Amino acid sequence: MILDKLDEGYSYRELAEEYQISTTTIQRWKKNIERKAYVYTVYKVDSDRLKADVELYPDAYQIERARRLNCSQRSISRALKRLGITQKKDTASS
Repeated sequence: MILDKLDEGYSYRELAEEYQISTTTIQRWKKNIERKAYVYTVYKVDSDRLKADVELYPDAYQIERARRLNCSQRSISRALKRLGITQKKDTASS
């Protein structure tokens, strides 16, 4: 819609003020009309596999679990939080 108005003769500054966006944004849109496709992968962690991994490797780091379960470290972190499994704590403080 904004690019159509630009073709009709509106200036970058007029459109930027009207739509509360930067003139640079409009210039970027005009330069590259194709919208970039956002590619993402859904990493879901199977709760049963994660529980089994925690039982087998209680001292493992999250990144190690992520490698074994083929997902990201952040996915492991969220899944552990969802399951109510807390991180290791040092019981003997100095």
